[in-house]
Amino acid sequence: MPVTSLCPQPCDAFLSLGSRKIGVFPGAQIVGILVGTLFLFSGLAVCGIALMRPRSGTRVLLWVGLWSALYGLRPVLDPLASAGVLPHSFELARPYLDTIPRYLVLVVASLNAMEFSKGKLRLVFKFFVAASGTVGLAGIALSTLTGSDHGLIVYNQLLASLLLVVLLTVILLPFLSRRFLVLPPSNHKVLAVGALVFVLEALYVNVVRPLGYHPNTLWDDFGFAALLLSLGYVAVDMVLTNEHRLLSINKELSIAREIQTSILPANIPQLENLKITVAYRPMTEVAGDFYDFVSIDANNTAFLVADASGHGIPAALIAAMMKVAMQSVLPFAANPSDVLRQLNRMLCGQLRDQFVTAAYLVIDARTGKALYSAAGHPPLLRWRDGKLDRIQSNGIVFGIDADPQYPVCEMCVRRGDRFLLYTDGLIEAENSRAQAFGDRRLEEVMRDNQSQDAPAFVDHLLAEIDRWRAPALTQQDDITFLVIDVI
Repeated sequence: MPVTSLCPQPCDAFLSLGSRKIGVFPGAQIVGILVGTLFLFSGLAVCGIALMRPRSGTRVLLWVGLWSALYGLRPVLDPLASAGVLPHSFELARPYLDTIPRYLVLVVASLNAMEFSKGKLRLVFKFFVAASGTVGLAGIALSTLTGSDHGLIVYNQLLASLLLVVLLTVILLPFLSRRFLVLPPSNHKVLAVGALVFVLEALYVNVVRPLGYHPNTLWDDFGFAALLLSLGYVAVDMVLTNEHRLLSINKELSIAREIQTSILPANIPQLENLKITVAYRPMTEVAGDFYDFVSIDANNTAFLVADASGHGIPAALIAAMMKVAMQSVLPFAANPSDVLRQLNRMLCGQLRDQFVTAAYLVIDARTGKALYSAAGHPPLLRWRDGKLDRIQSNGIVFGIDADPQYPVCEMCVRRGDRFLLYTDGLIEAENSRAQAFGDRRLEEVMRDNQSQDAPAFVDHLLAEIDRWRAPALTQQDDITFLVIDVI
C-alpha cells in the first residue's frame, strides 16, 4: 500500500461463460471481500453508535466509523458488480460509488485528525479539510462530466501524502504530540504504536514493489487496521472521558440547583390583605434570577426581584451573593433607596464584567401606602380599574457606581390592585421570527385575565409565553415574576 493511499485499489474479477457473466471469486478476492465487509460494517456500526448519542464528544467516533466504512466500500462493491451478482440498476450508481470514496476519504481523515489536535495544528487540519473538500468536489464533478475518475486524483494523493507526513510526524515525535494533541500519555502511546505499524507496512510495501515483489493486499489491510484500531481506541476513550466529565458536571449542577433552591424563600408569606404568587423558571439547571420576601413588621412586607446578567453558574453565584447581601441590609428594609444602595455597595467590585438589576417594593397594608425603587430593572406594573400603570423609579444597575442614588416612588394601594414584579426574561421570549413577547402582549394578557385569581393568572401567562415561543427554540433567559393582589 503506497504511503499516499488512504483507501484500497479496486479489484475486478469475472469469468465469461457463453453470453452470461458468472461470478467467480478467486480465494484472494473472497478474502478481500470478507475483509472489506468487516471494515464496512464495523464502520457503519460505529457511525450508528455515534449518531445515537449526538453529543460533541462523539464526533470523533463518527469520523473513525466513516473512514473505516469508506475503506471497506470499494473492495466489497467492485468484485460483486464485476461478477454480475448485483442488480443491473446498480450499474447506474456504480461510477459514483467508486469515485466519491476516492475523494471524500481524505476529507474524513482530515476531520478525524482535527478532533485529536489543538492550537495551530488544528488550523493546519482545517486547511486539509477545505483543500481536500475542494479537490474532491471538483474531482467528482469532473468525473460526472467526462466519465474519468482519475482527473484530479493526483492532487488528492498529493494532499494525502502531506496529511500523512504531518500527522505521523506529530504522533511519533513526543515533544510535538504533547504540544499539539489533546491526548493523555497512555492514549498517545496507543496511537503511536498504530501509526508506527502503518508506516512500517507502507515503507515495506513501497520498498519491495520496485524489486518486483508484490505483497499480498492483506498487508495493506493489516497496516490500515492497526492505525484504525488505535484511532478507535483513542476515540472511545475520549468519548468515555467526556461522558464521565458530563456526568460529573450534571451531578455538580444538580447539587448547585439544590443549593440555589435553598436560598430562595421556602414558603410564600400568607398575609391577611395580600395574595402572593410566584413563577420561577430557570433557563438552565441554575439561574441568575433571585427573589425574596422580607417581613418588616406585622403590617409591612417587602418584595425583592433581582436579575444577574448572563446565565448558568456565574449568574447563579451572583444570585447567591445577593442572598447573603440581603441578610445584612435587613435593618434598612423599610427604605427601598437604602436597601438598594447598600446592596450595590456590597456587590460593587465583586461582579467583574457582570451586573445586576433589581426592583424593591414595600407595601404597608395598614396605611395603604407602598414604596418602590429599582436599579436598572423593568418597570413595576400595576393593574387598577382596567388600566395598566408602568411605575418606573430607576437608578443605575449594581456594579457600576459605588455610591449611586436610587429614587423612591410613593403610591397608594387599593383593594383590587394587582402588582407585577418581573425579570426581563418574561418579555424577551422570542418566536420563530425573532420577535419578542414584549410589553404590549404582556399588557393584553393582564387585561384579558384581570378577573382571574393570582395562581390562575400565573398559569395562563406562562402558557401564553410557551405558545409564543417557537417550539424548536429553548428558553432563552431565566423567567421570574411575582404577582401581588391586594385583597
